[in-house]
Amino acid sequence: MFYLFHGEDTHSQQEALAKLLAKMDDPAMLDLNTTRLEGNVTLAELQQATAVMPFLAKVRLVIVRDLFAARPDKAFMEQLAAYLPQLPETTRLFFLESKVLPANHAILKLAEQAEGGYVKRFDRPEGSALERWIREQVAARHGRVHPHAVQLLAANVGSNLQILAHELDKLVLYKGDDGEISAADVTLLSPYVAEASIFELVDALGSRNSKRASLLLQQKFMEGADPFYLFTMIVRQFRLLIQVKELAETGKRPPTIGQELKLHSFVVGKLYQQSQGFSMAQLEQIHRHLLDIDVGSKTGRHDMLTALNLLVASLTL
Repeated sequence: MFYLFHGEDTHSQQEALAKLLAKMDDPAMLDLNTTRLEGNVTLAELQQATAVMPFLAKVRLVIVRDLFAARPDKAFMEQLAAYLPQLPETTRLFFLESKVLPANHAILKLAEQAEGGYVKRFDRPEGSALERWIREQVAARHGRVHPHAVQLLAANVGSNLQILAHELDKLVLYKGDDGEISAADVTLLSPYVAEASIFELVDALGSRNSKRASLLLQQKFMEGADPFYLFTMIVRQFRLLIQVKELAETGKRPPTIGQELKLHSFVVGKLYQQSQGFSMAQLEQIHRHLLDIDVGSKTGRHDMLTALNLLVASLTL
């Protein structure tokens, strides 16, 4: 058989793969009978890997990642389509694609129609589906979570399920068997929520809201945030804003910008919105100011705490 898993939810792909493999044979023996390939694989390499008979196991596994992302030519696709129905009965071939394939893709259509083919699309959950996924994952870890904590995770971590799963592992372990994960716990332990507060600070800077920007900055200081960490986050944010602004001025929209900069859709949406509050000249001037602060703090010309307060004051005038 051959399987085609495609879509951006690579975390769920791996979970589905693990469940299938658990039913096939002893994990240790399967591991000995597994070949992993990635990217621009030749047909000869693929045929060689799939033709090997399993050793002391029922099946041989061949797992190929992002083969079609390398855009193989028409001749390769035709030869591959002709070969797949002839796979040895003891071979299980998995194609794992991290992008959605078009409906007219030759191998996708073959997987849908062939007796030995199987295809499944994995889209990242959004909105209520993402919140439901968080609740189910917490329950699977024998934990409990408050609705506000679910909303905070969904809004600020987004639908990267691999990162979300890591955050949930950390939160469930922190609360133990009897505790309910609260919004305060998420704020305390998740760096992605901390990053969201940087979004808020930059929002306030962009709208020239000096009172809110100053309040948010002092709040981070009271929480014990390292001024150098805050400065690094602000520099990163304005660097991304410049990149997004440049692409937006060429007429590109957030989905395309996200693909080019390899950023999550939630992050790109916020950056795109924030970039509207600045001209490119303003962003470049701010970046030069940040560079001056960096040099000044490293040479002892001023301390970072004072520099951040002065930065917020100067940007909201």
